[in-house]
Amino acid sequence: MKIDLSTLSPAQKQAWLQHAVAPRPIAFASTIDAAGNANLSPFSFFNLFSSNPPVVIFSSARRVRDNTTKHTLQNVIEVPECVINICDYAMVQQTSLASCEYPKGVDEFVKAGFTKEAATMVRVPMVKEAKIKMECKVLETKSLGENGGAGQLIIAEVLCMHVDDSILNSEGTMIDQRKIELVARLGGDWYCKVNPDNLFTVPKPNTQLGIGIDALPAGIRNSKTLTGNDLGMLANVHEMPVVDPAFEDAQLKNIVQYFSVNPEEMEQELHRYAAKLIAANQVTAAWQVLLAGETA
Repeated sequence: MKIDLSTLSPAQKQAWLQHAVAPRPIAFASTIDAAGNANLSPFSFFNLFSSNPPVVIFSSARRVRDNTTKHTLQNVIEVPECVINICDYAMVQQTSLASCEYPKGVDEFVKAGFTKEAATMVRVPMVKEAKIKMECKVLETKSLGENGGAGQLIIAEVLCMHVDDSILNSEGTMIDQRKIELVARLGGDWYCKVNPDNLFTVPKPNTQLGIGIDALPAGIRNSKTLTGNDLGMLANVHEMPVVDPAFEDAQLKNIVQYFSVNPEEMEQELHRYAAKLIAANQVTAAWQVLLAGETA
């Protein structure tokens, strides 16, 4: 179906977009007003936009319901500082509670049961329970419109980070993604949790270019078995592999032995086996299996 956003109400636009553009990281932003009153609120229109200078942006959008602005936006205009506390699974329910529209002056730290911790470079308190905290200087606020649902961007430079030792790798040099159960927003009431069971790596091309799917042999490129992801991994090599005479594989020998009388069936079996090797990140071996089919 085609969705023409110009025909939808603001609430409908928001729903379609939030279900499609997901998962979204959560900026659990603490701010203060000119009188020093603290505010704490989560925002899922948030991401990292620059590393040098280190800049994050989140949007305190105008409320779709009544077009009012949020205390966070009002606060950073008065005091251009904030702390981005990163939400993990251990604090997600409390974080959600802090999104309630309490009257101005009500302290969400208290309502949501979080502990204030003094920052080192800004006046805004941090959430002690958060395992990652970023002290930020607000560089600019930028309005994307004056109607309900219009984003109000808060562009902030990260001055320093506080990272709990419990989520560092064994060398203590970097965050171990397996040790912090990050959460993200999807559409409606849906969230997702990052844990070791759903983590995977994708080899990233750096200085050497991948040969590209268009450079794959036609028999591989047009495979009825290999998926787009499979082809993407095969095409990420920087030069076309060649047959390695020293490569030995018992399963490959069996396939060639039992299906050599029917080249079409042999190709299908080789592609199925190659797909299993690719799924196990054995791309070099998968290439040798596929090349056996190409040269058979």
